[in-house]
Amino acid sequence: MNRQVQSALSIRAAVLREPGCPLKIERLEMEGPRDNEVLVRLVASGICHTDIDFCEGGASGSVVLGHEGSGVVERVGQTVKGVKPGDHVVLSYQSCGHCQPCRNGQPADCRHFWEANFGFARLDGSNALAGSGVRGHFFGQSSFATHTLATARNLVKVSKTLPLELLAPLGCGLQTGAGTVMNSLAVRAGSSIALFGTGAVGLAAVMAARIVGAGTIIAVDINPRRLALARELGATHSLDNGDPGLGASIAAITGRGVDYVVESTGDAELSRLAIDLLNPHGRVALLTGASGPDKLPGGRQVLSVIQGDAVPQRFIPKLIKLYEEGRFPFDRLVKFYDFRKINQAIADARRGVTIKPVLRIR
Repeated sequence: MNRQVQSALSIRAAVLREPGCPLKIERLEMEGPRDNEVLVRLVASGICHTDIDFCEGGASGSVVLGHEGSGVVERVGQTVKGVKPGDHVVLSYQSCGHCQPCRNGQPADCRHFWEANFGFARLDGSNALAGSGVRGHFFGQSSFATHTLATARNLVKVSKTLPLELLAPLGCGLQTGAGTVMNSLAVRAGSSIALFGTGAVGLAAVMAARIVGAGTIIAVDINPRRLALARELGATHSLDNGDPGLGASIAAITGRGVDYVVESTGDAELSRLAIDLLNPHGRVALLTGASGPDKLPGGRQVLSVIQGDAVPQRFIPKLIKLYEEGRFPFDRLVKFYDFRKINQAIADARRGVTIKPVLRIR
């Protein structure tokens, strides 16, 4: 039994009381960590489009969002191993650790993925913020707060020499984009790939495609500033997705179709185009929860990808190493905001002004 090992504490959190309304920073009471939990003082949190979607209508009742946290361990439950107070950590998605996919080292395929990440509760149904009438545990963290509870399953220890606030967005968006290219699609050197959408996820995919040696990297977006950045980060070509001849333009670049497509926009027309453009035995990754036909001619495949099929404890250190080598310069996507400016940060992301907003939490 996971008993509570520490008394409750007072935290500050950005609370969503009603969909479509601004978040308000409030004082809440949170339980201390149970035996299998770690209390983390948050230093930073990225803002992901999943957070924004929930702000606009994906959540009911009063909740704390945020799922790209980084911070410093303050307390550790009795059964937790591998971390201690003072350690620096990045937080990622949650998984149960007990189902067959988890036991097979595939936590992104966890059979309880939805409940663990979108249930706004622990897997046993309890809620550490229950005394405040607010629900937390979003992605096992709810990082729009000064403190959070995590587990060893969604926690990655990192070096204290690294800029902790910069590492926050590695926990979801950047991991998803890069992981889709490196893990889910296993893009081959010399191959062709099109990236539909050049937000943080798409640009992480662009950088990953360059790292693995893709020969033709086509960035597709409607935002010219992002397309220019995509070229700087490794895209060999950039195209406006508002062009009615987009498919023909891509075919003209490659001489036929493409070997891989990463579709991160959620646009139904672009999803159909992505499938139509595939070369025989090509693969398209849909990153917005959509799914495609089960069978396609010519050995083509459509994958619905979650978190880039990444195991955070292995993949996030890999991305950090690539960053230190200058090969994954994700810092170019980041703009920092004070925690009190969270609504401005969300608004800037909605408008496309900021690619990856990161909150500095004090």
